Amino acid sequence: MHTGQLSDEILAARVAQGDQTALETLYDRYASIVLGIALRIVGEQTVAEELLQETFWRMWQSADTYQPQRGTFTSWLFRIARNLAIDTYRQRNIDSKTTTVEGTNPILDRMIDSDMNILEQAHSNLMAQRVRNALNTLPSEQRQVIELAYFSGMTRNEIAEVTGQPPGTIHTRARLGLQKLGEGLDRENFEF
Repeated sequence: MHTGQLSDEILAARVAQGDQTALETLYDRYASIVLGIALRIVGEQTVAEELLQETFWRMWQSADTYQPQRGTFTSWLFRIARNLAIDTYRQRNIDSKTTTVEGTNPILDRMIDSDMNILEQAHSNLMAQRVRNALNTLPSEQRQVIELAYFSGMTRNEIAEVTGQPPGTIHTRARLGLQKLGEGLDRENFEF
């Protein structure tokens, strides 16, 4: 049987035994999705391409740890990609924060419209800070879902796939998180 006709789980077992053809087949199947996950989180094509290679390298090294009874192969693979991308994103943000002026945000600075006057920019900065403060009060699971949805542009089904959680759980976390976020913003008399 041609490797392209084998299930992901069988191919993963073959990768664990050192089968490079099985690795190539899985790469062909999922490289574009892994690249998309990384790109949505880190926002830079070259960094996402490096993360793609690192994800498959890690999969090659740890294929023997994949346990089909604990979830699908894609959930396992996408979780590797997601974790690597989030770690890279966080590290890059830490590095950029140490090289920027105290109190500025390079992402926010790119989002500010150069046609706005100073008062509008100050108001926009204040609103962004209030949203960040409200996000920081959320439980980590809810904050993660909201960040992946709104800042990385992922759908709830994509979030479910990369986190390994059921779509219903993701929906509930999003709903509760948005509810708490709204309450937090209301407490600050937040105006849009």
